[in-house]
Amino acid sequence: MSLNEKYVLVTGSSRGIGKGIALKLAESGAKVAIHYYQNEAAANDTLAQVRELGSEGFVIQADVTRPEEISRMFNRVRDEFGALDIFVSNARPELPGFYQAPLDITLEQWDTAFDSQAKAFLVGVREAASIMRDGGRIIALTYATGSRTGGLQPWVGMGSAKAAMESLVRYFAVALAKRGITVNAVSPGWTEDTVLNSLPQEAQDLIRNWHARGWTPMGRLGTPADIGNVVALFCSEDAGWITGQVIFADGGASLMSPEVPPEIQLG
Repeated sequence: MSLNEKYVLVTGSSRGIGKGIALKLAESGAKVAIHYYQNEAAANDTLAQVRELGSEGFVIQADVTRPEEISRMFNRVRDEFGALDIFVSNARPELPGFYQAPLDITLEQWDTAFDSQAKAFLVGVREAASIMRDGGRIIALTYATGSRTGGLQPWVGMGSAKAAMESLVRYFAVALAKRGITVNAVSPGWTEDTVLNSLPQEAQDLIRNWHARGWTPMGRLGTPADIGNVVALFCSEDAGWITGQVIFADGGASLMSPEVPPEIQLG
């Protein structure tokens, strides 16, 4: 699959899943704008790896909770690239900014979750659409399990914000369909090199061991490269008839029943 002459913006691409996506699209020939909020060194490292893959790009800083900074970011993309073909909305704040149970979450934490997800996606897609060429691709990174369940109590702000973002995916898919622009969401399962690694080591070990013994049928956690591969598929011309969907990329974890131990389910 070739993405030569395609221009890409991936928010939150200095590290983790965003970096995995940026590198995969660069490997396919796309030129990539690497967005970061605080870690400029990590963003520059991602850009260096993009160049090692034979592609090009640039680094841009922005706080995606602030609409005026999102606008500035897209103006820079227009100035550097002249157009846009792929927009991946991936950025999120660090855990302390939003991670609190529903009876304790502050309005500031709630606003941080929504401003960084639903509002940032609303503003970002509007800005992207103004410079995106027909036939483009817009992809949001979500966590659909957290949007539809209530067990992980401190995820209430982010889960609610992701649910709103998933709804926007469907509305924008209809709004942009006549231009051949598809809008979809990718929902990774637990993935290495992400929020998982900010949890206490004991929690990390419990999650990894649980998935390895069967909660993920493929027997491991995902990697940023896994998610990059999925996003690349949806950026191909062959995916032009798929829009408004939430796609699970989790090694089968979303197929498991929470009421039955994995050892019984897997026989």
